[in-house]
Amino acid sequence: MGQLDGRIAIVTGAGLGIGRAIAERFVHEGARVIIAELDPETGTEVARRLGSDARFVRTDASKKADVEAMVAAAVDFGGTLDILVNNAWGGGRIGRIEEKSAELMEHGLKIGFLGPFWAMVAAHPIMKAKGYGRIINMCSLNGVNAHMGTAEYNTSKEALRAATRTAAREWADCGITANIICPAAKSSAFEAAMAAHPELIAAADAANPMGRIGDGYDDIAPVAVFLASEGARYLTGNTLFVDGGSHINGAAWAPDLDGTA
Repeated sequence: MGQLDGRIAIVTGAGLGIGRAIAERFVHEGARVIIAELDPETGTEVARRLGSDARFVRTDASKKADVEAMVAAAVDFGGTLDILVNNAWGGGRIGRIEEKSAELMEHGLKIGFLGPFWAMVAAHPIMKAKGYGRIINMCSLNGVNAHMGTAEYNTSKEALRAATRTAAREWADCGITANIICPAAKSSAFEAAMAAHPELIAAADAANPMGRIGDGYDDIAPVAVFLASEGARYLTGNTLFVDGGSHINGAAWAPDLDGTA
């Protein structure tokens, strides 16, 4: 018996990193999962490995039509939607705030805030009708601490945190919970940033009280399973910092931004 037996879930950005880890854990706990991913190669491969309990749906999380089609695909796949994990991110760039273009800021807001918002709105009537729903939005200590260099990411993630807490309050009487995870893990976005700035890898580990950046499957995904489970039915509107203690005093993040943009 798994903690998520019979549940139908969507995980965006499930082709890599934290999203893939969450999708894998969900299936192992008995859920059937829509692998909502922009890259058909990684999305198809994850779905193939997970078997009949997973289906790949190509999804650009910055486009409303794609997000709404993703929710419809979940209903087609399993007859309903129980769990929504908004995790997708891509296209950010490290640089000073005055160097951020309007196009980059708009992209950040679309993929990091509006996409999850559209998904929540599309999921709401399905979850409300059955009196049950779990919304898990992946945000970031980057936004909470206003870390340097990632204004488009920070802004979108803090907007999403505010919307999640509002949804938690407005939908609490519908049996829908809405919570936030702020992870410190080797996500695809983290790995891309480190590839561009390898000098920051040791600094990132050193800044963590536990001395390491977390693992998506072993450190982050189990918390998502908990939030999606019956055990978290009385928990809503919360931000869980799954970060090895980085939030306690605020992880130092001060990259040399000269020449990065």
